[in-house]
Amino acid sequence: MQSFRTELENPLVEKDIIELEQKIRLFREGQIPDEKFRSLRLARGVYGQRQPGVQMVRIKLPYGKMTLQQWKRISDISDEYSTGNLHLTTRQDIQIHFVSLERTPELWAKLELDDITIREACGNTVRNITASDKAGIDPEEPFDITPYADATFRYFLRNPICQDMGRKFKMSFSSSDRDTAFSFMHDIGVIPKIRVVDGKEVRGFKVMLAGGLGAQPMLAKVAFEFLEADQLIPYIESVLRVFDRHGERASRHKARIKFLIQKIGFEEFERLVKEEYKAIKSKSVPVDAAAWPADALPAEDAVVPAYTIRDPKLYEAWKKTNTFEQKQKGYYGAYLRILLGNISSVTSRALVEQLRPVVADDVRVTVNQGLLLKYIKPEHLPYVFSVLEQHNLAAAGFDSIADITACPGTDTCNLAISSSTGIAVALEDVINNEFPDLIYNNDIKIKISGCMNSCGQHGLAHIGFHGSSMKAGGKVLPALQVLLGGGLVGDGVGRVADKVIKVPSRRGPDVLRSLLHDYETNGNSGELFNDYFDRQGERYFYDLLKPLTDLTSVKDDDFVDWGQAQTFATAIGVGECAGVVIDLIATLLYEAEEKQVWAAEALANGAWADGIYHTYSSFVQAAKALLLDENVNCNTQHGIINDFEKHFVDTGKLDIGGFKALVLQINQHEPTESFAKQYFAQAQTFYKAVQQYRQTKTEAPAAASV
Repeated sequence: MQSFRTELENPLVEKDIIELEQKIRLFREGQIPDEKFRSLRLARGVYGQRQPGVQMVRIKLPYGKMTLQQWKRISDISDEYSTGNLHLTTRQDIQIHFVSLERTPELWAKLELDDITIREACGNTVRNITASDKAGIDPEEPFDITPYADATFRYFLRNPICQDMGRKFKMSFSSSDRDTAFSFMHDIGVIPKIRVVDGKEVRGFKVMLAGGLGAQPMLAKVAFEFLEADQLIPYIESVLRVFDRHGERASRHKARIKFLIQKIGFEEFERLVKEEYKAIKSKSVPVDAAAWPADALPAEDAVVPAYTIRDPKLYEAWKKTNTFEQKQKGYYGAYLRILLGNISSVTSRALVEQLRPVVADDVRVTVNQGLLLKYIKPEHLPYVFSVLEQHNLAAAGFDSIADITACPGTDTCNLAISSSTGIAVALEDVINNEFPDLIYNNDIKIKISGCMNSCGQHGLAHIGFHGSSMKAGGKVLPALQVLLGGGLVGDGVGRVADKVIKVPSRRGPDVLRSLLHDYETNGNSGELFNDYFDRQGERYFYDLLKPLTDLTSVKDDDFVDWGQAQTFATAIGVGECAGVVIDLIATLLYEAEEKQVWAAEALANGAWADGIYHTYSSFVQAAKALLLDENVNCNTQHGIINDFEKHFVDTGKLDIGGFKALVLQINQHEPTESFAKQYFAQAQTFYKAVQQYRQTKTEAPAAASV
């Protein structure tokens, strides 16, 4: 592949991109194992697709924000390197698909020209930090959480403590007690609070810890009812350090923080977090919210071209369901329903140019795969609608039951079992054609995932579906697991949906019809769907839907999934969200040496805390290499430290003193210059001892055979 050089102003970013290009070349030359390379590219937002030979690139948009220029840049990038489609995700990212691996460094460099990153968008890292899309304009917010979400994103980007954890880590910032960023389903989710102390208002957050969806959903626990704002980032840093050291690394399905707390208990986890406080980089991280840049508002004297509204009745419905008055009086926000989260680059560029005069330079991707436009004057709402109408984006019912969330499913994902997108379109057709008034129902949410991993967030839906399979007559047919009763309660409280029944995928529309007709008939006046579900009970809905599971009457069409032409067959690939366990001795030793190089660079720049953590990682990687060479399982970093003491120090194989005490100095000292340099020197000495042991061991069999 041909090398290139970037012209970026940020040397850290430029180094990142050049390193990716170099590692791709080494991988193609066979010098980096596939498993190691997969881990590396995932941390750079490059994700393998279901289709061999091409990549999905995930573009990281902190709290879902993009400027109009960034939106245009992403659109241009999709045309040049992808298919001209922008896929909006439930984590407020944008994904583009079918990208050549060799072109990803160049793609990344062009994105960074407008301050857009793909760094840590995938892999065992801190993923995109999500937030309520209304943040900053929410009439119910106690204060704007945007500066705090942004500071958190920047603090942990490229932070050594979270580059290669046992699994991914997700965070969210809600704008109010309505908790529209779903704090209860995140590793850390926060809700803004204000307390009055000595007559002064103090900003802080309710902190929720260790929630998650996936195959084994768990609701988050309350870590703090109120944590002062300057203590939030230090607390998160301590949590991440504990997760990195004690989190599972061998079993992918037990590697999230919720399982660590389930294993050791909440009290023990809190004790470990407090133990880290002495060693963290900053004991207080204040955020100067007052200095946060003001929104770039549209011009006061904006002039719009002549326009026509083709469907005045639809305009009134759209205005009622898709717009709201901001806390800034005289301005409105307007939501766009984006079917399946897919919007073309051509449409995107047209919207940027046509809407630029009348919207703020701040567009938000929403958690249900839509878009939010801000700071629209009421007199400009008709014009905005007319533009959307031109591009078939004027559908009413944003965030209603008709606005279905779905992951890409079998279209591109390795893990998907059955189609998400095809069934989502079929269900929206049922609502639009048979229950049109439900565009005004914002109570019920429908969410669909292609598998149990819940990228479509089916686990928190009132009516959820995830892809599955069934057997009939010796053949396999696509199926949907039906879940009911999930949803948002507020202020950190949520509900996980119950699995009710599995049906053939082709009967998904009949499931929805049965549920909605029964709700219409048997629901009490004004009764919310989840209250109705609780009153009737899970068994009631199992019995209601049981006739749809009858496989004695399956037809040929039942064996063909939605949107497909071929007979269904399960074809699950290797998942990449969690990265992999690396068990190659030479690779681990190479990594240990590489981390010492990074530590030396950090120390040279006076970044003592970063240097210390790179040094710690070097200790662990080198120890892991020798343990694996002795066929000792390595599940956690803490386990590696203990096992190395047991198998190499206590047995006298390596005369290095107490290894555990040596390594765990990391949380016994302030991150000072003197400790950083001392710790680094000790790591260098240890690494030389490891190399010498390996050399002696490999030479002994050779000598014996002479």
